[in-house]
Amino acid sequence: MSSKIYSLIESELKVKINSVRSVGGGCINNAEIITDNFGNTYFLKTNINSPPDMFFKEANGLNELIKASAIRIPKPILINEKFLLMENIKSSSKSKNFDENFGRAFARLHKYAGKEFGFYEDNYIGSTPQKNISDSEEKIDWIKFYLNKRILFQFNLLEKAGYSDDKIRKGISYIEDNIENILEGSENIPSLLHGDLWSGNYITDDRGEACLIDPAVYYGNREADLAMTKLFGGFSSTFYKSYQEEFPLPDGYDYRENIYKLYHVMNHLNLFGGGYYHQTISLLNFYRK
Repeated sequence: MSSKIYSLIESELKVKINSVRSVGGGCINNAEIITDNFGNTYFLKTNINSPPDMFFKEANGLNELIKASAIRIPKPILINEKFLLMENIKSSSKSKNFDENFGRAFARLHKYAGKEFGFYEDNYIGSTPQKNISDSEEKIDWIKFYLNKRILFQFNLLEKAGYSDDKIRKGISYIEDNIENILEGSENIPSLLHGDLWSGNYITDDRGEACLIDPAVYYGNREADLAMTKLFGGFSSTFYKSYQEEFPLPDGYDYRENIYKLYHVMNHLNLFGGGYYHQTISLLNFYRK
């Protein structure tokens, strides 16, 4: 399969591949840096078992983030059912003001707003389908969108996979009945979101600044993006301080944070199994205190 992919790249780009070097590609895809006969380098992601539209959806997300002109994003070059060829971002050490610049750039990304919640197509969060196409109410109401397309969708996957039980069902029922109160005071503005930003989904570019990769793009409440950054750590207090200076959050965001973490933890429970069960229960119970 690799030789077929290389041949297709050579044919489409009118180049010859001189070298291929494997690099860390995360938990889903394989990754390589390839060099052509002109000395150009490219970043190649491959996965022969991926859904046929996965790399197309990722490329569309990258292109949407590029529109904001807020933070560096690798440009998609060639997309196929089994691979995504992108601009290769050469890395260097972090700049002196990396965290401050990153926080401000991330805030500027969120200032780029759409007309409605969701996205023009469904995509993926990891390897899980992510539903973005809204009905008429969800397009204009963040709380309805988030409940139906994020929390209840993941809950239904838990039920189908056999990871749900009475504790989870009762917790979800409580969230469903009280979500208007839980998210009271939040903005109803469709900001452009990366959708899956943790420390493994940004790199440092050749200027020492942040570059975002592996998105799960949609337009939603920006607090959801920030909550994900806190789920596994890796972001400094300076990052959050500079974000707040650039684009202050409404009061109560810290209380709402856990319901946004819940979506990702439920997804991890669906993807990786029982190790995320107790964290799911803890987040569900947070609002029942």
